[in-house]
Amino acid sequence: MTTFESKATIQQPINKVFDFLSDLNNHHKLMPAEDIQNWKSSYDEASFSIKNMINLSLKVESRIENKEIKIVPAEKPPFGMELKWELAADNDQTAVAFTITADLNMMMKMAVSGQLKKLAEHETNSLVFLFS
Repeated sequence: MTTFESKATIQQPINKVFDFLSDLNNHHKLMPAEDIQNWKSSYDEASFSIKNMINLSLKVESRIENKEIKIVPAEKPPFGMELKWELAADNDQTAVAFTITADLNMMMKMAVSGQLKKLAEHETNSLVFLFS
């Protein structure tokens, strides 16, 4: 398994950040707009295409209030993967860690590692921007 992680601190209370991340409708705001196409979402599921790369359909597997949100494929992707948001309260701010774990063979690792690392960083940076 290959892991891509990005961390940030949000200047908002944990319940506000958790509520935002719990709704997959909001995740479109975290994605790099130039790379995402055909976005469709509900509270629990989202499907989209990453330009020149992959079509994905994701669903929330679990939510632990104010702690963690696990997102997994709703349909079989080209490789196994899990997305996880972990939150921790720190006074009136929230520490977040976004992790993408992917089961990549050597060829896929060479092809998509840079984009997945960039995606993880973009999502946490977008979250910071949205709450600033």
